[in-house]
Amino acid sequence: MSYENIQVVQNDLIYTITINRPSQLNALNKATIEELHHALNAANTNDTVGAVILTGAGEKAFVAGADIKEFAHFNIDQGKSLSATGHKILFDFIEKMNKPVIAAINGFALGGGLELAMASHIRLASDNAKLGLPEVSLGVIPGYGGTQRLAQLVGRGKAFEMIATAGMISAEEAQSWGLVNHVVPAAELIPLAEKIASKIVKNSPNAISGAMRAVNANYETGVNGYETEINEFGKCFGSKEFVEGTTAFMEKRKANFRD
Repeated sequence: MSYENIQVVQNDLIYTITINRPSQLNALNKATIEELHHALNAANTNDTVGAVILTGAGEKAFVAGADIKEFAHFNIDQGKSLSATGHKILFDFIEKMNKPVIAAINGFALGGGLELAMASHIRLASDNAKLGLPEVSLGVIPGYGGTQRLAQLVGRGKAFEMIATAGMISAEEAQSWGLVNHVVPAAELIPLAEKIASKIVKNSPNAISGAMRAVNANYETGVNGYETEINEFGKCFGSKEFVEGTTAFMEKRKANFRD
């Protein structure tokens, strides 16, 4: 499939998606959300993909929010549908993928952009990044998981402050709050994402996907994360990757999980 709003490049086992609307600061419109879903689903079902890097084109923005002109005239039902569809095909979809998604935040990550980063599994930021959820300044609230994931990541108090003030925080503040894992100069952002992805893809794909399901279970209502861990741990013992991993350890060699 050819894309109008994103660019996709696969280099060995690393699959990089770049949101490519720099003149709109990579704002998320309906078409971009649909294209992201298609590309992410392709990565998720492709055995030659081990990790995904998600970033924005240009130096100014990762994603500077949603495309407001698309929904400024919506009524209540249309607003609910907009949020529900976004959750289903993009934000929840990323969180539940079996391939790790690394958000490389270059510049502004606001509104839907920060929500996109928070749905990802690992977040890196350039030192010029600014992060925030400014929705209340428009008379609306974060609708793509922001009220839930931000509180999970930084705690309720800080989440309330960020949402209610509609303010932005620096990359350094985001790191101190636990919102991003690393902060580096802009020129080092993608190389760092690729370095982390390269470490990930050396490990067992089956074990990584099981671990991701176990971690996510802790945040699912009515789900016992410990039970999920037990089940995912047990399932590993029935895999060829477990045999390869343990055999390689005993033979004092590096495991090869991809052949």
